[in-house]
Parts: sequence; structure tokens; C-alpha cells
Amino acid sequence: MLNNIILCIFAGDKKHKHSFLMKQADECLTKSKLKMLKEKAGALAGQVWEALNGTEGLTQKQLKKAAKIKADKDFFLALGWLLREDKVVTSEVEGEIFIKLV
Repeated sequence: MLNNIILCIFAGDKKHKHSFLMKQADECLTKSKLKMLKEKAGALAGQVWEALNGTEGLTQKQLKKAAKIKADKDFFLALGWLLREDKVVTSEVEGEIFIKLV
């Protein structure tokens, strides 16, 4: 299959050449976005960790404010990163998520 695509490019088949190049660009873009998302998750996780450091734990609302994270999606991205790394534990206190460092 790949040989056919390469042959089409060299034969001047613009339809296949365009498709091949677009696929390569999409793969590159996806890898780039994934790398950026990982970097963002790590940076946000650092903010959350710093906010928790030296405390006995905070509620979700307190932690978002202390870490200066506005969007829920960013908060949960950071929390997921830290949970995956076994850096925090969560519990529910009076209907709200409570997070503390391990």
C-alpha cells in the first residue's frame, strides 16, 4: 500500500500525493498536540502540588483557588495526572472532593 502511494507521488498523481501529505501532516499535528497537552498537564499538576504542599489537604474549590486554576477541565487534568502518579489521594467530605498529598 505504502509503495503504491509513493509510486503515485513520483508518477505525479496529485490526488494521492495530496492525501499522503495531508495524512502525514495530521499525524504530525496530533503528536504535537499530544506533546503540548502533556506539557500543560504537567505544569498544572505542578501548580496543584505546590498549592497542596504544606497543607493537610484542600477541597476542590479551595485548591482551584490556591492553584489559580480557573477551568474545571484544567483542574481535573492536573488532578488526574497527580492521581496517576500516586502523588495525591481523594475522598468526599460533605459532598465535596477533598484532595491531599500522599
